[in-house]
Amino acid sequence: MVTLIEKPTIIESAGNKPKSIEEFVGRVNSGHESVSVARMKSPEGWQEPGQRPEFEELTLVLKGFVRVEHEEGVLDVQAGQAVVAEPGKWVRYSTPGPEGAEYIAVCMPAFSPDTVHRDAEE
Repeated sequence: MVTLIEKPTIIESAGNKPKSIEEFVGRVNSGHESVSVARMKSPEGWQEPGQRPEFEELTLVLKGFVRVEHEEGVLDVQAGQAVVAEPGKWVRYSTPGPEGAEYIAVCMPAFSPDTVHRDAEE
């Protein structure tokens, strides 16, 4: 079977500023539980709470850069680069650059609010 996904579903984001999340494949838009694929567009200065998700997350940066804080340090992932965050590892994403960022997030299994395990808001 081949299925066309005509448009994404807009998902509410976490963080200190509004961020666009367009889920193309995942629990909400297509009913997939094994994988989710979403396009993110976040503004300058956006930051979400830290998290320790049960899923693996692959992030491919298309524009700008995404800062990835983790237990061993900090990575600035530039346009044309990707980063992989393993399940169970603490990570926090932000876009401090002047143009914000556009990126693709792939989660396996699919992203779920029940399995992201975000840090408590301070």
